[in-house]
Amino acid sequence: MIDQSIKFDLALINRYDKAGPRYTSYPTALELHEGFGDEDYRQQIAKSNAAGGPLSLYFHIPFCDTVCFYCACNKIVTKNRKHAEPYLESLYKEISLLGALFDNQRVVNQLHWGGGTPTFLSFEQMQQLMTVTREHFLLKDDDDCEYSIEIDPRETNSHTIKQLRELGFNRISLGLQDFDPAVQKAVNRIQSEEQTFRVLADAKTEGFKSTNIDLIYGLPFQSVDTFADTLDKIVAAEPDRFSIFNYAHMPTRFKTQRQINEADMPSAEVKLEILQMVGQKLTAAGYVYIGMDHFAKPNDALAIAQREGKLYRNFQGYSTHSDCDLIGFGVTSIGRVGDAYIQNVKELDEYEQLIKSNKLPVYKGVTLDFDDQLRRAVITYIICHFELNFSSIEDAFSINFAEYFAKELRELAPMEVDGLITISATGIQVLSAGRLLIRNVCMVFDKYLLQKNQQQFSKVI
Repeated sequence: MIDQSIKFDLALINRYDKAGPRYTSYPTALELHEGFGDEDYRQQIAKSNAAGGPLSLYFHIPFCDTVCFYCACNKIVTKNRKHAEPYLESLYKEISLLGALFDNQRVVNQLHWGGGTPTFLSFEQMQQLMTVTREHFLLKDDDDCEYSIEIDPRETNSHTIKQLRELGFNRISLGLQDFDPAVQKAVNRIQSEEQTFRVLADAKTEGFKSTNIDLIYGLPFQSVDTFADTLDKIVAAEPDRFSIFNYAHMPTRFKTQRQINEADMPSAEVKLEILQMVGQKLTAAGYVYIGMDHFAKPNDALAIAQREGKLYRNFQGYSTHSDCDLIGFGVTSIGRVGDAYIQNVKELDEYEQLIKSNKLPVYKGVTLDFDDQLRRAVITYIICHFELNFSSIEDAFSINFAEYFAKELRELAPMEVDGLITISATGIQVLSAGRLLIRNVCMVFDKYLLQKNQQQFSKVI
């Protein structure tokens, strides 16, 4: 069994706390370009079909009833539920277009609805979306799959969770962020404990295989004590997973964040104290540190996959299905098909117009060359498993690791001196003090990073 412990070393964290990618992909989404279009995507689909294997489907539902000021997602804020109808019609058409291109015998092992707020849709709309998906893709009828949906507890009623289970979903993720009234008011997300715990209880009653809670630290008026209070209440409800994100305040990129008063935000020192408290409380409660911002119970699929060396990372975060090509549907969605990443257009009007013209709504993409695929394998393994066996990379890519990455190994040397990692003739091992700083280790292997403005990324801690 691997060591999944973490060590909080304040001096090291302060020394290494700089901005960098979250590596939900490599190359990162910043490398996608508009020179990649419809025909390029079709070529990658053909390559994907030739390789075969299972599929993962992601559907972006961009609608929200109210705006949360911290949000950095692509969303359409409206209280008019009818606004979803033309979007869904375009989504059905996109499903049909892509369904005709992919081999219909490839089983869908993973499916995810994100947003926005997928539960903005009525049950009838959700039912129709799932029906259309089943018409064009081979969805599973048993529970031997991972079909998940993001839930806003404020957008559910006593029947919602039961209905989602009937549609085939077996995993849910609940947005919460913080229970403290002052914090909720400051970020425009008023959500009661009753709403949140009702959804968790209903999910257990209906037999959902996994429940995840999203929290954010670094929001206005948060302190160690107030965030600990929120965390204690949620731990008592025993969700299977936690995603606890560091709030990245980038108001120049995300207009809604301009509603947040920076003077009310906790200092960097307080944020670090919150992070330390989170690690202590969750590990004491029996959760294991998966990596980045994720904790899970030892018997959760994420923790099991990590112990078995099968954990993966994609645009939704950590995943147990590394063997799936990922198809994105809807505005701004990103997929990974064949040797490429593909992103759909961002504007609703453009999306609908392209769909009406029977064109794939591709905005941009990137085809990975040999070096990209090699570095992706290295970064993925390090960020998922906190170790890297050189021989596994050498066998897969027919290289000599020490020669190919001589420069990177030299750059890693100070991290070994600082006790973040150990480097041997056979591989790299990330130590307990280095796990919170795993992004720093991965950044050494990122050939594109020196070309980027660090303000494009969030801080690693």
